Amino acid sequence: MRILQMMGGGDVGGAKTHIMTLVQALSKENDVCLVSFRDGEFPREAMKRGLNVKIFEYINLFTCRNKVLKLIDEFKPDIIHCHGSKSNVIGVMIGAKKTNIPIMTTVHSDYRLDYMGNPLKQYTYGTLNAIALRFMDFHQPVADRMARTLITRGFDPQKMCIIYNGMDFKDPIQNFDRISYIKEKWGYEISCDDIICGIAARLTAVKDIFTCVRGFAIAAKEQPRLKLFLAGDGEDEKPLKKLINSLGIEDKVLFCGWVKEMDKFFASIDINLLTSVSETFPYSILEGIREGCATICSDVGGMNELIDSGENGFIFKPKDYQTLAKYILTFANDEQKRQTFAKRLYEKADRDFSLRTMCQTQINNYKTVIRRFERQKKFKRDEIVICGAYGKGNSGDDAILKAIVQEMRAIDPDRRITVMSRRPLETKLVYRTDAVYTFRFDQILKRLHKSALYINGGGSLMQDVTSTRSLRYYLLTLDQAKRMGCKVIMYGCGIGPINKLSNRKCAAKTINRSVDIITLRDDLSRGELTSMGIVKPDIRLSADPTIILKPASDLLVDMAFEECNVPLDKNYIGLGVRKWKGLEEVSDEIVKAAHYAYEKYGLIPLFVPIEYPSDLEPAEQIGGKLKCPYYMITKRQSIETTIGILARMKTVIGIRLHSLMFSAAAGVPVIGMSYDIKVDGFLKYIGSRTCIHLSDVTAEKLIPLIDECVTGKLDEEVRQTAEMLRKRERQNVISVCELLEKHSKQE
Repeated sequence: MRILQMMGGGDVGGAKTHIMTLVQALSKENDVCLVSFRDGEFPREAMKRGLNVKIFEYINLFTCRNKVLKLIDEFKPDIIHCHGSKSNVIGVMIGAKKTNIPIMTTVHSDYRLDYMGNPLKQYTYGTLNAIALRFMDFHQPVADRMARTLITRGFDPQKMCIIYNGMDFKDPIQNFDRISYIKEKWGYEISCDDIICGIAARLTAVKDIFTCVRGFAIAAKEQPRLKLFLAGDGEDEKPLKKLINSLGIEDKVLFCGWVKEMDKFFASIDINLLTSVSETFPYSILEGIREGCATICSDVGGMNELIDSGENGFIFKPKDYQTLAKYILTFANDEQKRQTFAKRLYEKADRDFSLRTMCQTQINNYKTVIRRFERQKKFKRDEIVICGAYGKGNSGDDAILKAIVQEMRAIDPDRRITVMSRRPLETKLVYRTDAVYTFRFDQILKRLHKSALYINGGGSLMQDVTSTRSLRYYLLTLDQAKRMGCKVIMYGCGIGPINKLSNRKCAAKTINRSVDIITLRDDLSRGELTSMGIVKPDIRLSADPTIILKPASDLLVDMAFEECNVPLDKNYIGLGVRKWKGLEEVSDEIVKAAHYAYEKYGLIPLFVPIEYPSDLEPAEQIGGKLKCPYYMITKRQSIETTIGILARMKTVIGIRLHSLMFSAAAGVPVIGMSYDIKVDGFLKYIGSRTCIHLSDVTAEKLIPLIDECVTGKLDEEVRQTAEMLRKRERQNVISVCELLEKHSKQE
């Protein structure tokens, strides 16, 4: 691969380390040319390392652009990769001339804070950079948190590829005499008992060294052996010295200035600190990890992905110097903890954030960018639009969307996806798709015009129990999608009930005219389609898309239990209830059945909400009547975590359809209290006998079903059911592939 890298040339700190390390590693197996827009230490060092470097002084924008254009004609890169504001501006100017080469930029930091504390640069370089970023073909944020920041500001999540900084963790300094080194380097004397905290950062506002000093001062009062080394320079040096003097700790703080031998600096300290208000994935932390430092970080960038607070390091909220002081003292007073945490963090970083991992990710990102860039030039209609009851806070609907998006990306990871959602920004952040507001028809029609496939996505959208308006809306979107030239599928859905005669006629007419394939999650829905006279679409039995979702890891489920104060060492019967007419009348019967499960089998009721927070109200009403212990998942959890929680139940009694589906897919016996045809349909579809209509629920009917579920009589049946559902669900994917293939042939 031929890669043209462009940088400002005055890069320092983590950005410098990232670029230098990356270019050097990539050059081993790729043809890389590095352009620097400033002569100086950085490009000269790169030349010494044998890298192919071109220096174009940043005097005139158009002169620089023309020089780079000439280089592009000679070098013929497959991709152009920019770093920093100067190269981003030049990159955009090049993009206006060279439309056949993808141009991407790595977002090393929050561009709005890059010149924090320097208004002149902020309103000049900062503004130009902010504008240039909007015109880049692709963005590469460092760490997921920066990706979330960009998405929140309107950047396209499908034009992003995330990367994490990495480094070679091998060969840390051995047998280092830090006492002699510190005395020789800075003329500062320490004893062998001193505990040294260190921070390597520019002394600027965004690094917030003031919080570091304040936290250290509190800790140093309780632990006099503490010292603080500040490696860096900047405009905050004078006010920092003033603060240090006012706190009376000037004899404990050393200003080290700009340090080149960072490995020796980190080998000299015991506790590595980061107190920034904004970061992506700082190298100063990785460098400290390599040299065996215990680590305390503000909660910025990707630090929460690197550090498991309380397990291998500590994380605190930015500016919270009180908590910082507490963590410093924890490490200062326990040498064994410092060493244990440092070792654990080293093992994780070496496994997940190595130089090898970073380079492989970068190559994969280049390949993705090139594929997607070529694709958007090649196809006029290539997108998928997904419509459903999304963005309303219902875990069942969210799970459907997650499963559909997951399956579409398994078919084709580069195909663009747009979701119609009540909360477009939230949908973009969670699923990393494009999203438009459900009722913005101008935006919807624009997306349909570019789409190959329209998915009416899962659930029971075709019903008029909720309202006639919702049914008519979904029918309208089916009709518009077909008129705009899309292939149309109703995907893993349930049908009905549609009660009004006029609605049944309208639905039959629209679906017969507009839909190519219908995949159904239950057999009752097929009968409903037949009774309405819907015969033209290809109708296939499948399963609910959520069947493919896997539970979260045991660690994440444990954390959810602990967060909601649910003991980990108990056995539970799950309850998935919702507010519905008739529930209150049978709540005493449900309570009696729960008491029976507790008294006979030791099963503690655990309420698991599917729609948060609305499911908490009926859970609290029933829980308030219980005389036995009970617990509740009181905080909103991810879909996978909810599935993981239900997977730990001995059995689940559910009104909520997806509490039953999630449990059945995880191999947990279920008892359904049906309030709707969709619950009946699902339980009959899987051959379950454990279903009672809500109005008929009594303790006498629930108790024998609990016995069957808990005693293991249904275990083999449940296992076969889960396997059957996963196999049938494949029909959803097969149907989509057929429609996409037909569309491509028509194109």
